[in-house]
Amino acid sequence: MNEALVHHDQAWLYFQNPHRIIQTSQTEQVLPALREIETLVEANGWHATGFLSYESAPAFDPALSVHPDPSGFPLLWFGLYPPPQIVELPHPAAPPPQIRWKATIAHRAYNAAIAQIKKQIARGQTYQVNYTMRLQAGFTHDPWDFFLNLAQGQNAHAAYLDTGRFALCSASPELFFTLDGQTITGRPMKGTLKRGRTNAEDAARAAWLQADPKNRAENVMIVDMIRNDLGRIAETGSVHVPELFSAERYPTLWQMTSTVRAQTRAPLSEIFTALFPCASITGAPKVSTMGIIRALETTPRRIYTGSIGFLAPGRQAHFNVAIRTLLVDRTQASAEYGLGGGIVWDSTASGEYEEALLKARILTRPAPTFELFTTLRWTPSEGCFLRERHIRRLVDSAHYFGFNLDVAALETYLDQLTESFSEPMRVRIILTRHGTLSHQAVPLPENPATGLRASLAPAPVNSDEVFLFHKTTRREMYPPPAPGADVSLLYNQRGELTEFTIANLVAKLDNDLVTPPLDCGLLPGTMRAELLESGQVREKIIRIEDLPRCTQLWLVNAVRGRVRVQLV
Repeated sequence: MNEALVHHDQAWLYFQNPHRIIQTSQTEQVLPALREIETLVEANGWHATGFLSYESAPAFDPALSVHPDPSGFPLLWFGLYPPPQIVELPHPAAPPPQIRWKATIAHRAYNAAIAQIKKQIARGQTYQVNYTMRLQAGFTHDPWDFFLNLAQGQNAHAAYLDTGRFALCSASPELFFTLDGQTITGRPMKGTLKRGRTNAEDAARAAWLQADPKNRAENVMIVDMIRNDLGRIAETGSVHVPELFSAERYPTLWQMTSTVRAQTRAPLSEIFTALFPCASITGAPKVSTMGIIRALETTPRRIYTGSIGFLAPGRQAHFNVAIRTLLVDRTQASAEYGLGGGIVWDSTASGEYEEALLKARILTRPAPTFELFTTLRWTPSEGCFLRERHIRRLVDSAHYFGFNLDVAALETYLDQLTESFSEPMRVRIILTRHGTLSHQAVPLPENPATGLRASLAPAPVNSDEVFLFHKTTRREMYPPPAPGADVSLLYNQRGELTEFTIANLVAKLDNDLVTPPLDCGLLPGTMRAELLESGQVREKIIRIEDLPRCTQLWLVNAVRGRVRVQLV
């Protein structure tokens, strides 16, 4: 209870045993509380960690309209702590629980709200409205373990706060502001796009997002608001935009951000008065748009789109925009999670609803725990077959998933491992997210003289599934073979053959040696790449109905080489 964990500057800061707790549910007490917090931090060398709810906004400007919140959730809560410990983020003790979430607004009502927003835009009352809804559910689980699952793959501005009754689990990707002495930096986030399945697709999607006129217009509108807000407290001429339209990568999506920076001597209370709530989660102009939000949204936002962060001595501060944030109420045994997006004139109700659901995938599809691996063939005559291709593929997947990988250390690890080998071996190299290498090595098995038997998979794979394109320990998408078969032959939702469960597919079709294109949903195998580059095979879509015309099927990978397969 009354402890906090905050991610800052690539480190986890753990706060415990507070000297004091300062909290309030009264609007008129928010500013005095902030002033007291700042005074105590500087006078005692304490660190203040806590939050402000979205509903605290009228404390900074009475013209900002919000819903009343009778739930008892504080407008402001801060613990005043000794200096924090730097800790490692523990692994969750259990997978995330399955929770039945219910939206506070039906799809039809959501569409009607978007129509109302467009009417307000047409009337000139607003240019952009950040319209949101809540997901709610009963919740009797451990919020700390839920946070650990939430933060495993997305923790740029993450934070966990436990006040006793309430627990806040934030995996926010968005910075509200940092303060470093007199330098204040904001990084508003506007523009969202689903990630690609590979690094090549990722790069293309990021480029599209950065060039898309709609996303650029939304982003620059918020940047202008942040510049204006900062201008209220900044030294004359110091407000500038060092980065515009940057694409930031997260586990399931791309987000477009821009950076706004200024010099200021203003105290924390004046900084919040000028900036809060962050323009990226209200819209423009702020006062009239927040009035529209209150009229259309049916519930208070509470912590959602508020801010969580800390203040340290010497004017050091870091506050997030509390999106991707779960609020647990232990007294009510309930939880809620907010989601939404910026609505402009050319927004579509269906597109915005889909974007909102995409942002909820962090709840319904939390970052899975897995490792990367690659399997090589070692022989005395050739060493590690296709070694460089294996390393390049592992590097590629490590980059995609954000795994740490020291290539020089990997090369050394392989050299030292294989020094003791004298007979042909099958070697599996395993990489954890944190960069730890391990291996499994067994004598190389001989291929059966009669080849292998394959059964057609009982159901299709989804070619949009990211894990089909990378060699990982997540194997649930690969079905076991039918009785009497050695492997399964996979196909996708369009009826296109993809690969075998343990290797790529090569088929002799109409006297051509062909292999399915990667876009069908399959692993970019090293042996497959070698055969394509040498011109021995070419890419071609092979449909299930083409199988009778295939006079021969082969299973190909770098360990087994090319093995004949009979379909049973």
